[in-house]
Amino acid sequence: MSWFKRMKKGITTQSQEKKEIPEGLWYQCPECKHVVTSEQHAEHDWVCASCEYHEKINSRQYFSILFDENEYSEVASHLISADPLEFMDTKAYKDRIKTTIAKSGLKDALRVGLGKIEGQKAVIACMDFGFIGGSMGSVVGEKFARGVDKAIAEKCPFICISKSGGARMMEAGFSLMQMAKTSAKLTQLADHHLPYISFLTDPTTGGVTASFAMLGDINIAEPKALIGFAGPRVVKETIGRDLPEGFQSSEFVLEHGFLDYIVKRNELKSKVAMSIKQMM
Repeated sequence: MSWFKRMKKGITTQSQEKKEIPEGLWYQCPECKHVVTSEQHAEHDWVCASCEYHEKINSRQYFSILFDENEYSEVASHLISADPLEFMDTKAYKDRIKTTIAKSGLKDALRVGLGKIEGQKAVIACMDFGFIGGSMGSVVGEKFARGVDKAIAEKCPFICISKSGGARMMEAGFSLMQMAKTSAKLTQLADHHLPYISFLTDPTTGGVTASFAMLGDINIAEPKALIGFAGPRVVKETIGRDLPEGFQSSEFVLEHGFLDYIVKRNELKSKVAMSIKQMM
């Protein structure tokens, strides 16, 4: 039995429309699922305040962490990859380059800047994984070389932040030649008695690991970064054995003598500045 009766017709309730949350407002850690605002996450150098998971970041973000007042001048920013082999896989390489430039706002997978770190002049080359997996092609090699030349001209240290899937297959032999080119430029840097600091981030693999990433006077890395030549799956299938726990993590690489130390991102600037003072 109903105890209530509607006396008037046409009465409607206000619709409860679902409010949409603006995209990018919140960040959820992929490791521990801790949620914070994107602004708070950025203020913490894109490191989870709960579990210290280091989110992958780009060159602009690394420059903002390392360069004093985020002030720097970019080196060879105009260089864009050509298509010497007229390569075609699922799409033409020249079209892939155009699409990636438009999507990422980058010209290629490496940016080079000249600025100061705690008042000390330095050249930083930083790879961007968002540009075709941070792959190393002719432009990456050339910008790296020009960065070394700039460091020599300015008589300052050269720092490279690696984040790459390896050599760029679309340029085949041209990309593999960059391994020798970048290594030779580092020899020139050493001839001028200028330090090279190599900073390995997640992931650093392939031809980048096999060349300039492991040639630093000091080799450092972020926590839990994947560092290796071939990926763990390929290594396991090749040797036919299970791999040790943590294989190819920065902690594993440090334990086996290929790194000098691991540095958390909020300590990166002070540790790099200290290393420069010790070597200059």
